[in-house]
Amino acid sequence: MSLGYVRPARPEDAAEIARIQLATWRVAYRRLLPRDVLNDLDEASLAERWDAAVRQPPGDTHRVLVAVEQAEQSYLVGFAASGPADAEALAPNEPADALGADVVAVTDLLVEPRWGRRGHGSRLLAASVDLWRESGFDRAVAWVFEGDQASRKFLTTAGWAPDGAGRALDVDDMLVPQLRLHVAVPTEPPPAG
Repeated sequence: MSLGYVRPARPEDAAEIARIQLATWRVAYRRLLPRDVLNDLDEASLAERWDAAVRQPPGDTHRVLVAVEQAEQSYLVGFAASGPADAEALAPNEPADALGADVVAVTDLLVEPRWGRRGHGSRLLAASVDLWRESGFDRAVAWVFEGDQASRKFLTTAGWAPDGAGRALDVDDMLVPQLRLHVAVPTEPPPAG
């Protein structure tokens, strides 16, 4: 029998977070992003960025959480990163104050595909929501690729909905459309059981 749980990321997790990100992107986005872009991603550079995010977050409410599957051994299987909404969370031509200080932005929420459908994404999201509530955030936003049906379904099943904002990322001369989803952060934790 296996057990899954979520904990704050540690500096020694950075390389594994980068590996998970790379493996997940190469599977989940293989039909959305140019192959050469995915092939050229550098795992060592990603690990350095995650190490910095864990060791020196820009602020107290920037969080990186990891999902762990524990059986005979423990495996890092996913991660979530979030922080106060900044310019990266805005839609094109949206005013700088459009989202407000009470909005948190999810920058990453990934579970390695081979560990999917075991509750890790839900645990990551629930743990994130608890932290957002404690930090006083009222609403959360996340950009998803329009073609990423799995992420869209996961978030909309959890109560997220499009907020009407869209953008297109220029990835190696290919425009990849995204839409922004949002959800209210509940003021109280859900009842136990």
